[in-house]
Amino acid sequence: MAVYQAPLRDMRFTYRELLGSDKVTELPGCEEATPDLVDAVLEEAGKVCESVLFPLNRSGDEEGCTFENGVVRTPKGFKEAYETFREGGWVGMACDPDYGGQGLPNCVNTLVEEMICSANMSFGMYPGLSHGAYKAIKRFGTDEQKQTYLPKLTDGIWSGTMCLTEPHCGTDLGLIRTKAEPGAAEGEWKITGTKIFISAGEHDLTENIIHLVLARLPDAPPGIKGISLFVVPKFMPKEDGSVGARNGVACGSIEHKMGIKASATCVMNFDEATGWLVGEPHKGMRAMFTMMNAARLGVGVQGLGIMEASYQGAVDYARERTQGRALTGAKAPEQKADPIIVHPDVRRMLLTMKAYTEGGRMLAAWISQELDYAEKCQDPKRRQEAEDFVALMTPIVKGVLTDLGSEVANLGVQVYGGHGYIREWGMEQYVRDARIAQIYEGTNGIQALDLVGRKLGAHTGRYLRRFFHPLSEYIDRIMDDDELEDFALPLAKQFVRLQQATGYIAQKGLSNPNEAGAAATDYMRLFGLVAMGYLWVRAVEVAKQNLDGDEADFYKAKITTAKFYFERLLPQTGALFAAIMSGSRTMMEMDEAAF
Repeated sequence: MAVYQAPLRDMRFTYRELLGSDKVTELPGCEEATPDLVDAVLEEAGKVCESVLFPLNRSGDEEGCTFENGVVRTPKGFKEAYETFREGGWVGMACDPDYGGQGLPNCVNTLVEEMICSANMSFGMYPGLSHGAYKAIKRFGTDEQKQTYLPKLTDGIWSGTMCLTEPHCGTDLGLIRTKAEPGAAEGEWKITGTKIFISAGEHDLTENIIHLVLARLPDAPPGIKGISLFVVPKFMPKEDGSVGARNGVACGSIEHKMGIKASATCVMNFDEATGWLVGEPHKGMRAMFTMMNAARLGVGVQGLGIMEASYQGAVDYARERTQGRALTGAKAPEQKADPIIVHPDVRRMLLTMKAYTEGGRMLAAWISQELDYAEKCQDPKRRQEAEDFVALMTPIVKGVLTDLGSEVANLGVQVYGGHGYIREWGMEQYVRDARIAQIYEGTNGIQALDLVGRKLGAHTGRYLRRFFHPLSEYIDRIMDDDELEDFALPLAKQFVRLQQATGYIAQKGLSNPNEAGAAATDYMRLFGLVAMGYLWVRAVEVAKQNLDGDEADFYKAKITTAKFYFERLLPQTGALFAAIMSGSRTMMEMDEAAF
């Protein structure tokens, strides 16, 4: 049966010991985010996720959302759970105190988001979308827009959406047809068009829904350079902050999906809906990317959350399920069979799940900590370095962690065997829920193209240097450390492969873009595996310093898991490298009719 307990000890390891929580408290606005405070926040978030959200995960999946006469209702218990969540201040945890938020660091918010996604990924969609809308309005909105919307979004009494996709276009947003015509009042626009796949587009959790909509002004140039962003509320806000008349936006239908069934995915129709421009005319993609990048990091965390929940369920089952005898003799002679955790192949699956989950947690937290520096550091040089690093790593976090989320969820089903395939045991839901994370906010193929097509060559390789230079210096430092000899040389070897693959893609891609496109997905995976390898070595450094303490078993397990990662998982890079270097010819020379 599916189980979930917030992994607080490992989160404390990542936040405190690996990343160094003292670094974050040096940033303006983060001074109060002390280890003790963060521990209390994580512990309380864990309780909410375990006792309020997780019990609704399966029932929400079974019931799904319903649509009738333009009204969307979330599953039984969701409205009450959301109110508990909102009253606890969790919606605005990382929001600016000026708008009623708690101002906690992004890296803490990421750990809480992981717990939410593990406990109930569908539920997490609603506050997650709101936070993206908050970020876009905060950065690009007018003062009036900020005062109107941000306190309500922070409080959670209003929620937000991203309205990008249309029936005829997804990734290629330059093709959108939704139009904006001048309204009767100054500054107002009338938005007309249809958007599809709009998560949380309509629901019964909040009193108002704030849509951020991409549309074209009458004088818009063609393509991506002619898109503007508008804020379009479901109900018109009154001056006193209450909701007024219904705007010209309505849900036309909801999708019936493979997974995340308790998250409403809507077709939204805008019929001369009143909206206001956010940011500059024709610069909507710049503003929308603020939401999209935040969402892409959040989707990576969804993959991580699914990994943790799947792993916990698999471990619990493997300890209880008896089947066969250990190959070296009975381990539980008092029973008719041994627990399946004694079998090497089951341990292979569990350790794969554990290594990817804990490695993914370190990666997501690392990027989130750098995001704190990008947003709050007062040193312009350090802030720029952090911005570059986050830009480089965002597609990797989204793409690699969601791919691994799907892989780990499938391993969880495999550990359960036939029971994993049966709905009542809860594991197959993770497979279905995880699958969408590889698709929305830009498919993982798009993430890989973003990495090789935009990030590698940006500013003559400046983004890459934010990763390559520190990693090179780190490898040089540990090469002569006898305590790390099992890790330093393999990491150095795979880093060389990453560098060689980067050079190959950069060189070949200039003369034939198909070369970069053919290598992109394998390159993204290679990059992600090396990044996690680096973090695993750092984790080993920390663990080796604590082997004589009261928690020696925890740290020994860290080292053992790291060894498994280096011996069994990191070697994938060899095959990935070979595939990258094989080029695009066999992929592109196939005649279309032969497929």
